[in-house]
Amino acid sequence: MKDGIAQMKNDRCFRAGLWGSIVTAICCATPILAFILGLIGLAVFTPFLDYALFPLLGLFVILTLYGWRKQKRSG
Repeated sequence: MKDGIAQMKNDRCFRAGLWGSIVTAICCATPILAFILGLIGLAVFTPFLDYALFPLLGLFVILTLYGWRKQKRSG
């Protein structure tokens, strides 16, 4: 029973990291986020997006690798 719960947590960690990496990479590589911020009136924050998006991308990549490693060890 405990192994099944641990496996689900590892899988959830891997999936969250993977999806977070994908979404952050899309926002880094395309002007989608700048366009959305312009639509909602927050375009003043677009010069500062790199300060938030690149660390987020690194965090999500690390989370993905951590979840993958834990999943590989338990599986």
